[in-house]
Amino acid sequence: MSFKINLLICFFILHLWAAAGHKIGIYEIKKGDFSVKVTNYGARIISVLLPDKNGKIGDVVLGYDTIGEYVNDTSSFGAIVGRVANRIGGARFTLNGTLYKLIANDGENTLHGGPKGFGHVVWKVSKYKKDGPHPRITLTYHSTDGEQGFPGDLLASVTYALEDPYKLSVVMKAKALNKATPVNLAQHAYWNLGGHNSGDVLSNDVQIFASHITPLDQHFIPTGKIAPVKNTPYDFLKPRKVGSQFKKLQNGYDINYPLDSTEKLKPTAIVHDKKSGRVMSLQTTAPAVQLYTANTLVKKGKGGFVYQPYSAICLETQGFPDAVNHPNFPSTIVTPENPYFHKMLFTFSIKKY
Repeated sequence: MSFKINLLICFFILHLWAAAGHKIGIYEIKKGDFSVKVTNYGARIISVLLPDKNGKIGDVVLGYDTIGEYVNDTSSFGAIVGRVANRIGGARFTLNGTLYKLIANDGENTLHGGPKGFGHVVWKVSKYKKDGPHPRITLTYHSTDGEQGFPGDLLASVTYALEDPYKLSVVMKAKALNKATPVNLAQHAYWNLGGHNSGDVLSNDVQIFASHITPLDQHFIPTGKIAPVKNTPYDFLKPRKVGSQFKKLQNGYDINYPLDSTEKLKPTAIVHDKKSGRVMSLQTTAPAVQLYTANTLVKKGKGGFVYQPYSAICLETQGFPDAVNHPNFPSTIVTPENPYFHKMLFTFSIKKY
């Protein structure tokens, strides 16, 4: 399909949403020289501006210049993905004796909730405070029973908030309104601490607080095993360059790490870009994190810059992938009596040496 036809389809979709009263906008929350912009299309983070070691402000997430490009996006740039993030094997699962068949959009599997998952719907802005002591925005989405094949009505929300100093809080909540349903929301920002247009991230130092991974089959579905990272290229217990063992991998990283900590807000990962001096530390309440190094990415992004493979790191805190089909994995089932809660806390700092 040509670029011109794709563009026309995007404008047509945007027009339909506008006619239905779904206004799509861009919203900034700001605290001094720290700024985050989001759009209610997919509840996406579209920019994060903060200084480097020399005080120069840079945008450290990949993305596009226009909303229309996000509508046509296949990479989930900055999106809240769901109802169930990551993959569900065979695009099906059984819950309480009922077989649910989903819409496959990744071979025979369902990825990030299906072709019209939460990253491709318009969320409602329910609260917004641009600046002041507590800048924040809350977005909500009502997912209906049967949407993309999932059971039950679900009310989901995400709150982005800036905290001192240079902290970004992401709180995802969901309440099942009438049926049990799987829920696994994830924030899918593509981070490049050197700046979105600075090239690959292979020299970034990465530490992940996890001693195990969930190995995958040839279709990127977990086998059900939980394997130690010791003596493998997946070992990031001590900081090392993310690209230092790429030769031992088939094509970069795209793997789930069960986190070691039993704390409610767990230490998850630390990323350091030496050239800019920027450091990003991540904590989460989720049981695991997906490390993805943008292995197949080729996209024209902000300012016309062409993003290439390995130009970003994704750290998607989450429940275990395909947990609905693996009884030994922690459950991702949410009921009306047991709502879903998931917090991420990003802390940005500078190392000048």
